[in-house]
Amino acid sequence: MKKFKSALILLIVLVALAIVGYWAFATLEPGSLSAEKQKEAELSKQNQELQDQVSSLQDQLAALQSENQPASGAPSAEQPAPSPSQSQTPSTTYKYQDLIGQLQKLISDNIVMKEKSQGTRVGTVQKFLQVYGNSSLKADNDYGKSTVTAVSAFQKAQGLTADGNAGPGTFQKMIDWLKQQG
Repeated sequence: MKKFKSALILLIVLVALAIVGYWAFATLEPGSLSAEKQKEAELSKQNQELQDQVSSLQDQLAALQSENQPASGAPSAEQPAPSPSQSQTPSTTYKYQDLIGQLQKLISDNIVMKEKSQGTRVGTVQKFLQVYGNSSLKADNDYGKSTVTAVSAFQKAQGLTADGNAGPGTFQKMIDWLKQQG
């Protein structure tokens, strides 16, 4: 009986060792696979950094383009867009340069907003309205009644048709107002 117990314990230990050995062998990675995973992680990080740089450069380009727009606010067909290889330095940096760039992008994309519009572009208009003086307005990315009312007030003050809808003409007036602030 004692030999049977010893044999049974030995058999259980051997089975346990076999299972652990199989698990260790099955989960091992070749060195080249591990190196590839590390390289993939590094490349992914570099890709994200480059995407951030591209986004930043696009914002800077939009800001430069907004400074080069004709006074009417409409892009001139005769004025070519500056190429990325041209080195231009802005002659003036404005206090609200980021907001100006975002509004310029709305003009470039020919965006028109009205009640019930939603998204981050609406948030851009709401941020402007906060700067303009309606501090009770929240930037919730929802073009609701309070946003329509605030846009109408701005349009009226700027001599525009006060319909509460925001389009390229309104955006250009917003940019002009921001530039006057310094």
